[in-house]
Amino acid sequence: MICCRHAVKISSKLGRFLQIFDPNLQTGEHFNEYFCNRYMSVKDRYKEIRMRSVDLCAPLETEDFVPQLAIHTSPTKWHLAHTTWFFEQMILKEYVRDYQECNKDYNFLFNSYYNIVGDRALRVERGSSRPTVSDVYKYREHVDLAMEAFLSGSVSEEVKELVVLGLNHEQQHQELLITDLKFTFSKNSTFPVYLKNGSKVSSRNNSSGWVKTEEGVYEIGSKGDKFYFDNELNMHKVYLADFEISKALVTNGEFIEFIDAGGYSDFNLWLDEGWSWVNENNVNAPLYWHKIDNVWHYYTLGGLMPVEKDAILSHVNFYEASAFAFWKKMRLPTEFEWEIASDQFEWGERWEWTNSAYLPYPGFKIAAGAVGEYNGKFMINQMVLRGSSIATAEGHSRKTYRNFFHPHYRWQYSGIRLVK
Repeated sequence: MICCRHAVKISSKLGRFLQIFDPNLQTGEHFNEYFCNRYMSVKDRYKEIRMRSVDLCAPLETEDFVPQLAIHTSPTKWHLAHTTWFFEQMILKEYVRDYQECNKDYNFLFNSYYNIVGDRALRVERGSSRPTVSDVYKYREHVDLAMEAFLSGSVSEEVKELVVLGLNHEQQHQELLITDLKFTFSKNSTFPVYLKNGSKVSSRNNSSGWVKTEEGVYEIGSKGDKFYFDNELNMHKVYLADFEISKALVTNGEFIEFIDAGGYSDFNLWLDEGWSWVNENNVNAPLYWHKIDNVWHYYTLGGLMPVEKDAILSHVNFYEASAFAFWKKMRLPTEFEWEIASDQFEWGERWEWTNSAYLPYPGFKIAAGAVGEYNGKFMINQMVLRGSSIATAEGHSRKTYRNFFHPHYRWQYSGIRLVK
């Protein structure tokens, strides 16, 4: 087996060789995803992704797995268990005869929001001390052994698709594990280091200027020819007026100018809900920023450090993004503008706020069963983010991907791209 994280290193030579047999192969940045999806077995892909979750936890101490300091975050231990629960509940219990559950209580403890599956623990109670971290690792081992045995046999295409959904689900939780852990560590006055030199907020823009797109009718969404979430499906046409979108994301230095100009104290710049949020929470800077001896610092997974002015801004919410854009006499892109222009600029360092509400595409239908609860029921009071972030799992990004969060959340690696 060639490991996915190393596959991209051989993309140039092996890619050209494989193109002889498969002319549809794209070398370069898309090769890794293509190779994993086409040339790795589902079983090998399962082992690869499941191991990455364990690898992410390698720098942690036992005590780091348990705390839950906000209702919108989950403990590391819970992420490890919930992703395991998905495979046990959705696949092993459904398709493996005489499968023995690891622990009957785990369905209640590690269900997230699947009402059809049954009752579940309150979200705020995910930080319970039991089961132990050791118990959770034993749970993963129990399910992994059963899944690997199952995937070694004959498996229908329908079930394979469900496994792939579960793997993409785990990749989502790998990113949440990182962002939730950062939020938890940030509440500790000692500013713990997760990884030395692992700040994840030091990346710079590699280009500048603007991409101009002419008015016209464009196609949006996925054709469904490879894995996509259901909220991306059903290509449809949209009309776009002329617009120009920045090739660069907003930097920390640019946002400091907004702060110094009184951006957080000028109600004229803010949406009404955003202005209420600023005042109710006494906000004067992005999340994780601290002014020490009149110098801005931020907490990172590599510890506390001075804010790098040339680095790309991170950890702002929709309200802050909107206010900054208004201050610059510009605006945020719609998700459709972003998708159409995305091939002409670099993306992937930050989730990028758009000015689009999270709504269904034409023809969207909620699937039957538990998987139907994955996306559709959240299509209210949330805004769409496009792209991916420095914390997104490798191979888990594409230009049609529709991430979504409530406008006040900013613990993800989220940033700003402007339109004029």
